[in-house]
Amino acid sequence: MSGGRPYRETVTSTPAPAKPVLTPLVIAAIVFTILAWASAFIVIRGTAPYFSGGALALGRLLVGAVCLSLILIGQRWVRPNRREWVLIAAFGLAWFGAYNVALNIAEQTLDAGTTAMIVNIGPILIALGAGLFLGEGVPRWLAIGAGVAFAGTVLIGIATGSARLDGAGVVWALVAAVTYATGVLVQKPTLRRLPARQVTWLGCLVGAIACLPFGAQLVEGIAEAPTAATLGFVYLGVVPTALAFTTWGYALSKVPAGQLGVSTYIVPPLAILMGWLIFGEVPPLLAIAGGVLCLAGVALSRRRSAPKPVPEPARNLAE
Repeated sequence: MSGGRPYRETVTSTPAPAKPVLTPLVIAAIVFTILAWASAFIVIRGTAPYFSGGALALGRLLVGAVCLSLILIGQRWVRPNRREWVLIAAFGLAWFGAYNVALNIAEQTLDAGTTAMIVNIGPILIALGAGLFLGEGVPRWLAIGAGVAFAGTVLIGIATGSARLDGAGVVWALVAAVTYATGVLVQKPTLRRLPARQVTWLGCLVGAIACLPFGAQLVEGIAEAPTAATLGFVYLGVVPTALAFTTWGYALSKVPAGQLGVSTYIVPPLAILMGWLIFGEVPPLLAIAGGVLCLAGVALSRRRSAPKPVPEPARNLAE
């Protein structure tokens, strides 16, 4: 160029959005949560015949609330604001209350594998809801991974489900899937400011209060059920509820809801494996193929699309 200042090209790049860091502690929290929730399907199947769906949920939540109270000892308390109280109430009613009742009723007529398959429609709803309502978007690989993993759960359901499915059981399992997704979506915003343990305890307490009308059924069930069945809901309260919901809340505070929800697609193959080890049920080949698809879907959901190149700024051609 003549008669002007030398042109100096300046390229400004748009900073990439921060990616969630899967530290060893976060990974351990996710792994423990998945294992605990997979075991819950097995324990519920063995315990549900002795308790109504509401009574089993109440017993589980009462035990869970006591354990979570102990976990909170010495922890910092953050006072929720009005909006957070509303979200916590919705979280507790949807996930701790309605989800547990619906899941227990479903497993009274459906086997654990089929129930787990239907309930795991939830992560797809979480991924879509997080993209629409939480601003997380629906990345291409997340959508692909969710589709592949869901195909795996369908194969598991086909392989392990009975030839004749109880219609009411299927409906209750669908209710569990919807309330599970709703609970995750309303819990996520509360974790931006409130400690995960505190939110989990409050949600469990709300769910337990909502299930109090089933108190008489719980007392009657304890009086008539074998000791193993009573120990079953104690286990459900301690491990899959108090401990696993705490580790889930911690992971959810570090990982986008959509991606974390897809990770729970590993639960159905684990439930099948546990059923084989505990009850001697040999998984069919189709169920094994479904489990492989679930794992592949989770792996795909973790991929990231290549960033789009940032266009260079237009050069100033003026003399």
